[in-house]
Amino acid sequence: MLRNFLSAASIVILSVSSVNAQDSTAKGNLTLSGSVDGYYRYNFQNAKDHGHLNNFTSFTNSQNSFELGMASIKADYAIGKVDAVVDLGFGKRAAEFSYNDEGTLAAIKQAYISYAPSDKVKFSFGKWGTHVGYELLDAYLNRNYSMSYMFSYGPFFHTGLKADFTINKNFAFMLGVANPTDNVTASFSKKNFLGQIHLNTTDGKLGGYLNYVGGKDMADNGVSQIDAVITGVLSSKFNIGYNGTIKTVKPTEGSKGSFYGSALYLNYDPTSVFGLTGRAEIFDDKDGVAGIGTNMFQATLSANIHIDNLTIIPEFRVDAAKDPVFYKNSDISTPSLKNAGQFILGFTYHF
Repeated sequence: MLRNFLSAASIVILSVSSVNAQDSTAKGNLTLSGSVDGYYRYNFQNAKDHGHLNNFTSFTNSQNSFELGMASIKADYAIGKVDAVVDLGFGKRAAEFSYNDEGTLAAIKQAYISYAPSDKVKFSFGKWGTHVGYELLDAYLNRNYSMSYMFSYGPFFHTGLKADFTINKNFAFMLGVANPTDNVTASFSKKNFLGQIHLNTTDGKLGGYLNYVGGKDMADNGVSQIDAVITGVLSSKFNIGYNGTIKTVKPTEGSKGSFYGSALYLNYDPTSVFGLTGRAEIFDDKDGVAGIGTNMFQATLSANIHIDNLTIIPEFRVDAAKDPVFYKNSDISTPSLKNAGQFILGFTYHF
């Protein structure tokens, strides 16, 4: 995997250098960045006899194992009013992110070109990470290592065309049209409408996003999702975040179903090298839209230990369900537990 990662990184760098060489009068700015993450997970029920992982969220599908998450390299080249971004990921995290592209451990996480005719308008075409939700794909951008249910069953990315409008420093919005969620290619399919409204106070201490995705999926089912994110800075050491979402699916045959979620994030940083994050989330999937078929609750406590650009994340998490969905060793094919606890030791590094 490392050899493929370095080869792809070299291609990105050489491609940009080639463009520069062809036009020596055009001077642009190239920014390279990247990250790597990994983890160890232990589920306390440890249903090893039958291989059940007791995991319903993204990127931590293992038990009593050291795992590599994802290695990423991102190139951003800006010249004049045009900006081009290529963001590549390698590893299991990238494979789950691009689950519609089966059999690959490498993914084009993002690849898009933007044109900004003014400082208030920007058009983008290509593939980009979703605007929906509080948590992000790259592990170093999250304070919890494990992912929420809302992230795991919400959109991952969009491929299409969007326009961002910045009215002033307190108000902005986005409109777009894209393939059905998480599909790079979608011949003959109907397209999705994307929308976002962003508001924040003048002092920047309170902000919020109202997000929307709606249209048809690849099976021609009607889908719509409304999502809200609110962030607040209470002091230099304490800030909060909130994410709420509801997704509705109307099948071509059968009755309409939906899931909804709500999560609160409490972030406390007593020093620059140590922080704590508590996350509490409810996720209602009694209609089975996400494939779980019951109500879930999870509580997570994560520490963030910073050593330069390295962050070590010891994490305890408890998941509880209205119905038995978790396994113990004596369970063969039918789960008997309504709750399961886990410990994760994660690490992230970025440059």
